[in-house]
Amino acid sequence: MSGSGRPRTSSFAEPPGVPDSGKVTTVVATPGQGPDRPQEVSYTDIKVIGNGSFGVVYQARLTDTQEMVAIKKVLQDKRFKNRELQIMRKLDHSNIVRLRYFFYSSGEKKDEVYLNLVLDYVPETVYRVARHFNKAKSIIPIIYVKVYMYQLFRSLAYIHSQGVCHRDIKPQNLLVDPETAVLKLCDFGSTRRPLVSLP
Repeated sequence: MSGSGRPRTSSFAEPPGVPDSGKVTTVVATPGQGPDRPQEVSYTDIKVIGNGSFGVVYQARLTDTQEMVAIKKVLQDKRFKNRELQIMRKLDHSNIVRLRYFFYSSGEKKDEVYLNLVLDYVPETVYRVARHFNKAKSIIPIIYVKVYMYQLFRSLAYIHSQGVCHRDIKPQNLLVDPETAVLKLCDFGSTRRPLVSLP
């Protein structure tokens, strides 16, 4: 199994929002940054936290460190390299969600392959923070706006310096940790590298 990136268990999809705290899934995954040295990674407490046309996002806990991670599972077209994976492997910034590992898994249909991106787990989004204040018939404190915008601009300055254009900036793609107020830009699925560099 070594180097194949295939999971040792079958699909880990569970009913939305219901953690599977009893099962430990072990996969052979490649680190997000650095050399391509596949290693075994185990996780548990798997539950669905989001889905859409792109695929499904799970929350899980790494068994070795007990850290929470998000696992974004997308159908892989074998004819093309996954642009999001290629770009995320090159990015390293405190205001960009970090790619920890990636691995491939088989789908239910024959020849169906999924790419799984193991990312930092950040519990909230700017969208949900804004909705919270809106429901309370209140406005977001200006200090939050300043702190979030400053970090967003830092992340954009960094990716633009790397020749990357995100193309999908929206509150749902701005993750925030309510305890630290750290913001991280996520979802590089629509990203492009411009063919011509602008002055």
